[in-house]
Amino acid sequence: MSWIREGELTIIERFCANIIKAGPMPKHVAFIMDGNRRYAQKCHVERQEGHSQGFDKLAQTLRWCLNLGIREVTVYAFSIENFKRSKEEVDGLMDLARQKFSRLLEEQENLKKHGVCIRVLGDLPLLPLDIQELIAKAVLATRNYNNDVSESLLDKCLYTNNSPDPDLLIRTSGEVRLSDFLLWQTSHSCLVFQSVLWPEYSFWNLCEAILRFQMNYSALQKARDSYMEERRRQQMERDQAYVTKKLQQEGFASHGDSRRRRTLLQKCTATREERIQGFLQALEHKRADFFERLCTVSA
Repeated sequence: MSWIREGELTIIERFCANIIKAGPMPKHVAFIMDGNRRYAQKCHVERQEGHSQGFDKLAQTLRWCLNLGIREVTVYAFSIENFKRSKEEVDGLMDLARQKFSRLLEEQENLKKHGVCIRVLGDLPLLPLDIQELIAKAVLATRNYNNDVSESLLDKCLYTNNSPDPDLLIRTSGEVRLSDFLLWQTSHSCLVFQSVLWPEYSFWNLCEAILRFQMNYSALQKARDSYMEERRRQQMERDQAYVTKKLQQEGFASHGDSRRRRTLLQKCTATREERIQGFLQALEHKRADFFERLCTVSA
């Protein structure tokens, strides 16, 4: 039986789910699954049992999301900081992760509806040297193309570039911090911090978080639309400034010939897009090569 599809919602849960789905629903939800160790301590069981129940809760939560029509889920599963724990606990966590995520990866049909991203805390020096060099070269190259560097380009450079930004981020256990998780992507997300420990998370906790999202939906959407409009405006201003400078170099007046201005503006946009696509393709090639080498070493 599928790890995700095990069990169904109760009648009352289905009833409430239908009511909630009448309002705006988050398309992408991110979870910081916090509280496994405190749960184990509370229940007087081994830490490994707390982590095991935490993984099982993830499967149950994915089923709830599936029933609620939430098609993308990102979870914070492990970080470099966690390696400071005892070797026994870390080894146990790694073994558990292999077992649980291997089972999850076998469910190809469900993976089309749920994305699982493991976020690793770290700084630039932790990146492979060849990717660092590529980024450094790109930064140097942009000295002649200042319009290339933008927030839109940074979006496309992230590992999450193929996913929409989370609409809702939930952290359990009562901690009120993001721990460097999806900081860029959640700038316009609804953040919900809940006191329940992750292994004790319930369908009703998820419903509460979604209701908070719905209560703030209009304000969040307005802020996001305003932000995107401002980004477009700033890009247009940079392009206009570039075109004006080119016209002045060609001997035109500051306003320039309108036809020539349109031509330069179109060329500026097209050539920038070509450079950006070339950079992104090179970056993706480096990533693929790095992960291939990483898999070879692991094997």
